[in-house]
Amino acid sequence: MSTTVIIIAVVAVLAMWVISVQNKLVKSDEFCNNALKQINVQQISRYDALQALIKLTREYASYEADTLQKIVEARKITSSPSPTAAEINANEQALQEISSRLIAISEAYPDLKANQNYQQTMQSIEKYEENVRLSRMTFNDTVTRYNQEVRVFPTSLVAGFLGFAKRDYLADDTSKKDYPVI
Repeated sequence: MSTTVIIIAVVAVLAMWVISVQNKLVKSDEFCNNALKQINVQQISRYDALQALIKLTREYASYEADTLQKIVEARKITSSPSPTAAEINANEQALQEISSRLIAISEAYPDLKANQNYQQTMQSIEKYEENVRLSRMTFNDTVTRYNQEVRVFPTSLVAGFLGFAKRDYLADDTSKKDYPVI
């Protein structure tokens, strides 16, 4: 009789531990998902600001603005409800291409660069750029904590059994270091 009670107690403690580990992993996974969504929100805001800049560009150089619009259409920004790290990286590349092209156009049209609306919109883009950079750092930090939880023994046994896998980091973008400031 006492052996049965001990076995039941051990199984109950083990079950509570597994449930506790599962809850902790779910919370960490949700933090990772939230961090990705935050980056996506900032990218979409930056995309909207870039669209406003394209409209301003159209006033100065319609051909250039049309070219930019074609680039924008070819490089759709993903606003998925559950973005992946790969989608975030693809968005970042598309936004960087559009931004670089806009900056080159502004250099060719000094009146555009001197326009107050252009300057304010560029400041907004720079703000969103900084927010994306900080959000990317937060995501990678969150993924580090999550990956440590998933890989550390004995939690790794429960994580593997329940389907929690190591997550990918966002790629480093060294081109951001040279982003021009107006």
